[in-house]
Amino acid sequence: MSNFMSTAQSNSALLEGDPASYVPSDRSRCRFCGEALRHTVVDLGMSPLCESFVPEDQINEMEAFYPLRVYVCERCYLVQLQEYVSREAIFSEYAYFSSYSTSWLLHVEQYAEEIVGRLGLGAESQVVEVASNDGYALQYFVERGVASLGIEPAANVAKVAIEKGVPTRVDFFGRELARELVAEGVHADLLFGKNVLAQVHDLNDFVGGFKILLAPKGVITIEFPHLSRLVEENQFDTIYHEHFSYFSFLSAQTIFAAHGLTLFDVDELPTHGGSLRIYARHSEDDSKPVTDRVRGLMQREADAGVLTLDFYRSFDEQVKETKRKLLDFVIGVRREGKTVVGYGAPGKGNTLLNYCGVRTDFLDYTVDRNPYKHGRYTPGTHIPIFPPSKIDETRPDYVLILPWNLKDEIMEQMAQIREWGGRFVVPIPETKVFE
Repeated sequence: MSNFMSTAQSNSALLEGDPASYVPSDRSRCRFCGEALRHTVVDLGMSPLCESFVPEDQINEMEAFYPLRVYVCERCYLVQLQEYVSREAIFSEYAYFSSYSTSWLLHVEQYAEEIVGRLGLGAESQVVEVASNDGYALQYFVERGVASLGIEPAANVAKVAIEKGVPTRVDFFGRELARELVAEGVHADLLFGKNVLAQVHDLNDFVGGFKILLAPKGVITIEFPHLSRLVEENQFDTIYHEHFSYFSFLSAQTIFAAHGLTLFDVDELPTHGGSLRIYARHSEDDSKPVTDRVRGLMQREADAGVLTLDFYRSFDEQVKETKRKLLDFVIGVRREGKTVVGYGAPGKGNTLLNYCGVRTDFLDYTVDRNPYKHGRYTPGTHIPIFPPSKIDETRPDYVLILPWNLKDEIMEQMAQIREWGGRFVVPIPETKVFE
């Protein structure tokens, strides 16, 4: 463990002082510790907000594009974007509804069953989810009779949760709201969030709110895409303006520790191309010892060099090569007179399409199960979005799966394309055709 310990001690020394007190006000500085951002991980050019789908009546209006450039902080090694649009502009009304993914619903139902058993949650317990979306996860706690509260800033999405019977507060989470909830008698025995940490502008306010709201013996679980998998498997399309930060276990550990929270366990998950679920407790709560899984992952990340700048140096060239391979494919099949359409209109797909310059000259249209997106166009590239039934009408030669992390689910749902010789294609980690 000597190499790991020296790396960890070095990183700790770099963070002398109180980075947890930093309030992000200057986009050229790290949003956690305030260090100047000098080192680029990858530059994906100019791109619109990935969930800003264009209505038919606005198709000829100007769109806002912003730099999509990723930095790594040389002090705390948080990988991040600079912020160009406020959280209110992005999340007050949102196009993403979690319940449209069958596999994701299965994932969160299994989580509810496991965590209720593990923590012994019951009628006297309190569960709070931050960024609770349309009630996709909390519905399973409500079914089990556990007192539940969702925190969701997007009013249009929260409305769906409330209609399901999931108590939901329309607000952004942070220290101020945490104090209000405590004053109202809320003390979270389980405080959880799934794929929200990346979307937080002020990490210190957000994680500081966890410390306030968590019951003395309570547990926090947070899921996020694992930075190591993103870099090693070339998952650059998960980078977009709505995701401000990207976390290794070690960078997340540093942030939580700064707020008096200890990461005591971790699960490595297959979701979203490879995610972590971290378990946190109050640092003064010694009833939950740190597991071997934590120590093992810390060692592996340290050995890989995630706390060094060298770890990130080759990523930019990997991304460029992925773009070349996708363009080689679509140019080749279109020259053969073949038709190509998309499946899905996710945020990651819009990063891919804009960076690679794939528009209707290559992709006739895309489809999505979310009715909110039907009749709209993808941001920047203006590819029309239809219901999945459109594929049966036009019988394309190739279906490019943009949410590649759900490829197995989608290939099962759309298996009928094989009736006319259609084939599936995924673009990440490199373009691959499934016969």
